Amino acid sequence: MTHEIERDTVPSRWPSGLPLPPDEDLAALHTTLARRAQDDGLLDVAYRTVDAPLGPLLLAATPAGLVRVAFEVQDHERVLEELAARVSPRVLRAPARLEDVARELDEYFAGRRRTFDVPVDLRLLAGFRHVVVEHLADIGYGRTTSYAAVAAAAGSPRAVRAVGTACALNPVPIVLPCHRVVRSDGAPGQYAGGAAAKVALLELEQRVGP
Repeated sequence: MTHEIERDTVPSRWPSGLPLPPDEDLAALHTTLARRAQDDGLLDVAYRTVDAPLGPLLLAATPAGLVRVAFEVQDHERVLEELAARVSPRVLRAPARLEDVARELDEYFAGRRRTFDVPVDLRLLAGFRHVVVEHLADIGYGRTTSYAAVAAAAGSPRAVRAVGTACALNPVPIVLPCHRVVRSDGAPGQYAGGAAAKVALLELEQRVGP
């Protein structure tokens, strides 16, 4: 897997006796490499991290769209390894490729955005899970629905547990709002980013209003 150039990994590749370039030069070199990889069709998965009220988020995209949003508790390094194994080993930090996603997330957390316009790539899901996650976009901002209702909307009313699993494995949380799916008794239920993160998202949307 191709990773970001890190200063502490350079010495093993840098000519002996030559001083390391300044950090800003390394950053410029990395930007050039990312641009060339994209121009040459060698960049299959671009990623970056962004600061958010819920903690750092990892964003990853393929040429088809946003393929992954991961919370810090999900271990960003492990998520990158999974993307390398399941999508392509050609993974590179390329922040510019995810600028639109970062901007829309900033607007969402600031209460200025209720829906996301960026394209998504759901190749990490298949079958019923894919169907369930597609239905998440139909749940309006500031609203909630039950796992049972999503199961019915997805065409399998009895598959409530399967809906819970699909939501837990949603590769693009927040953008496709699995946090709006709650238990029939109104309790928030589980969430990949942690129970506190789910409650925080629901409270944000309640404050801003539909």
